[in-house]
Amino acid sequence: MPFTIYSYKSRLSLAGSRLGCLEDHNSARSGVPQATLDMRAYIAIKYHADHSNRERIEGISSMLERLGFETTCITRDLEKWGEVQLDPGTLMQRTFREIDACDVVIVDLTEKGVGVGIEAGYAFAQRIPIVTIAQTGSDTSETLRGISQEILLYDHYDDLDRLFSEIEDQSFTLLPR
Repeated sequence: MPFTIYSYKSRLSLAGSRLGCLEDHNSARSGVPQATLDMRAYIAIKYHADHSNRERIEGISSMLERLGFETTCITRDLEKWGEVQLDPGTLMQRTFREIDACDVVIVDLTEKGVGVGIEAGYAFAQRIPIVTIAQTGSDTSETLRGISQEILLYDHYDDLDRLFSEIEDQSFTLLPR
């Protein structure tokens, strides 16, 4: 088997609302039935100035988009692969705004990074569900395991299609915010 799923605290629905208890709130807010509301996923991943992990970012994003998520990743969407330079304070303010606008934070912990930890901690403090993904054999922190609702280990990010589909098939639900 090329991957492992660790389930923590609660079960996650990638097809349902961010927060099961907010279904009525979301429907009332939008006037659209819950099933048709867009889900947004924030991708937290180690920053590389040379964008050496661009293929991984694009692969993870494509997989999530196939599952119906709109994705956001700071290096791709805000910094435009290095074309836009922001001072650290502005970068973090914009990062937190993007996280606040998402339904779930996907943390790729294949490589550890201070920024990834800050993003995950902020999401947890805001009660935004966290799903941690990492290549098999990666050194995933116990602290991040403690705040993640799911830990998905994969050999290649293409395996994530199947992993996320299995979570969806198990009708996981989210913790209330």
